Amino acid sequence: MSSEALNELGKHIEAKRPDCVLSWAVANEELTLEVSPSSLVSFVEFLRDDRNCRFSTLIDITGVDYPERDVRFDVVYHFLSMYENQRIRLKVGVREDQMLPSITPVHPSANWFEREVFDMFGLLFKGHGDLRRLLTDYGFRGHPLRKDFPTTGYTEVRYDEAEKRVVYEPVSLVQEYRQFDFMSPWEGADYILPGDEKGEA
Repeated sequence: MSSEALNELGKHIEAKRPDCVLSWAVANEELTLEVSPSSLVSFVEFLRDDRNCRFSTLIDITGVDYPERDVRFDVVYHFLSMYENQRIRLKVGVREDQMLPSITPVHPSANWFEREVFDMFGLLFKGHGDLRRLLTDYGFRGHPLRKDFPTTGYTEVRYDEAEKRVVYEPVSLVQEYRQFDFMSPWEGADYILPGDEKGEA
């Protein structure tokens, strides 16, 4: 779809729902709208029902973590209109202690997407009928896609041959596994990567 058509769509949506749209932009031939959390459900209904939009298919919901911001998270929604052959992206800023309304009444397929965002980022969706972890285990601590989550995690899960069962233990890495040698593994490369200067010596 051309940038001109996307700009027309952005203007149409902003004119019809100025109460919801905080900002919009076209970049890389994609239309992105920033939307107020309080009007999210009615806005998603509008996108589905408006004759110029007809975004009837929810493609994905995900989160993005910006720990340095007061409004720490963006929840990102992708929609498809098969009638108009258009795609659209919604971004909703949400604080760590804030709940977002669930869009499952409008798009039942949002069920597992919202559960995944809850599991990975710890964000809560008000009105979701079954908000529980989806990808991690029952006793899992933390939310793995937050930027402050340790890369090693908190718990190690392994099968113990002696006990003949799965055991959970706190992660304990010895210091030698935390030392990294940044010499390039790419032998024969015609360029120097940052940190590879010592390999030339």
